[in-house]
Amino acid sequence: MATACARHILVKTKEQALKLKQQLDNGADFAQLAKKHSTCPSAKRGGDLGEFKAGTMVKGFDQVVFKKALLTVHGPVKTKFGFHLIETIYRN
Repeated sequence: MATACARHILVKTKEQALKLKQQLDNGADFAQLAKKHSTCPSAKRGGDLGEFKAGTMVKGFDQVVFKKALLTVHGPVKTKFGFHLIETIYRN
C-alpha cells in the first residue's frame, strides 16, 4: 500500500487559507505559518503529519497527497475539518 509524508495548515475559512497561500507564494516559512495559524494539533510540529497510508485521511485530503505534485503547496482544499493548505514531502 502507498504511503506518503505531508504537512498542512488547517484554518476555518477559505479567505484565511488564500491569504496564507499568498504568503507562502511570497516565500513565507510553511512551518512558521502552521505553528501560528493552523487549528490542527500538528501545528506544534509545523504542520507535519508524518508518514501515513493511502485511505487514512479524509478523501479530499488523500487525493491531493497521493495524486498531486510533490513539494508544492496545494489548496485551499475543503474537508469537514475546514480548509487545508497541503504540501506532500514524499510518497512511496
